[in-house]
Amino acid sequence: MSKRFTSLALTAHPPAAGRHGRGRSRRVVAPVAAVCVLVAGAALTGCGQQRDTDVYTVLNSSTDESYHRWDAEAMARCGKRLGITIEQQSVPAAQVMTKALRMASSKSLPDIVQFDASEMPTFADAGGLTDLRSLGLSTDDIPDGIVDFGSYRGTYYGAARSVNTLALFYNKDVLDEAGVEVPTTWAELRETAKELTQGKRYGVALSAGGAEDGVFQFLPFMWSNGGDETDLDSPRVVEALDYWKDLLGDGSLSKSTVNWTQADVNDQFMAGNAAMMINGPWQVETLNTDESLHWGIAPIPVPEAGADSVGPLGGAVLTVPNTGDEARERTAGKIVACLSSEREQLTYALNSWMVPANAEAAAVWRERVPELDSLADQVAVARSRTGKLGAGWSSVSLALQSAFQSALTGQSSDTALKRAQQRATSGN
Repeated sequence: MSKRFTSLALTAHPPAAGRHGRGRSRRVVAPVAAVCVLVAGAALTGCGQQRDTDVYTVLNSSTDESYHRWDAEAMARCGKRLGITIEQQSVPAAQVMTKALRMASSKSLPDIVQFDASEMPTFADAGGLTDLRSLGLSTDDIPDGIVDFGSYRGTYYGAARSVNTLALFYNKDVLDEAGVEVPTTWAELRETAKELTQGKRYGVALSAGGAEDGVFQFLPFMWSNGGDETDLDSPRVVEALDYWKDLLGDGSLSKSTVNWTQADVNDQFMAGNAAMMINGPWQVETLNTDESLHWGIAPIPVPEAGADSVGPLGGAVLTVPNTGDEARERTAGKIVACLSSEREQLTYALNSWMVPANAEAAAVWRERVPELDSLADQVAVARSRTGKLGAGWSSVSLALQSAFQSALTGQSSDTALKRAQQRATSGN
């Protein structure tokens, strides 16, 4: 794989909500009951402030200068087509939900909120979002998995412009020097990681920290092994966590993995302290700053040859809050339709190195960035974290985070996951 994609002359989109990359902070999970009270009050009473008829607001997490500029350019294009002005309010990813709740309590919700897809169900469950299909948005050209990504209990609330998932990144020079192939199975990954562990360099790096980053990284191992988020202490999930423990026991994985974010993992890889890493496309911009680093990308290895590598879908979705102002909601729906159109999706995805949600745009994207084709393959079989549990996902995520910390610091996987299942079920 060529290290630099100079034909695009673009830089990567940093990870906003749900993109699980550098600078990600621990998210405060708001109690569902509190969300219901705040959101329901806003929806029933309508917007409490007077608004400029031709000015619409989007709340997002595009705090980085490049993101903010790219989004501003897209909003300017869509505003021109619709004859309105679209403004964005950007806050850090971890603050989008709390900001939206504060705005709901003061009856000043924006016209559009870009939520992390894993947070959207909480707002939807409280009755705070509008069905996008009722506003005229179609899902005909969107793969079912990505429709589910933006849905809650069968209703389509969130339109994704692009999605992402995880893959195996590897240092081509290190693997070539050792004369080893890119691993495709768990057994191969374990053996290759052992062989590549030398001195200060570990064979593989991943994030097993006590935050959503770690959960995001564990899911490809859990799901590809047949594990399920509704049964955390099943043998399949235990096997997946035991596999992580095996890598740690072999010395192929740093003990610091329990403290690393995905940004930390990328730093270790770039510093030459890891021959391979599990990470996502949001790291491409940073990887490309080191011209001496020749890296490749492949699907995350699976338990048995020929199985699908099933990872989590990551990314954010554009939603229209239920404010009670139907006329503004209809126009907000047109804005979402424009921002998530095939043309805008492709532009957004090429900037961000993510995969367009629209199937036609994704096909063009594959032609433009064939180096990341394996990432598109993984997206095709990836799953939504909230697809089965909806707003209940946050409890499972917190339970798994605790399980990693316990199991990788000495407790048995079985014991740690039994406790995780109890926590997820009881909410404690």
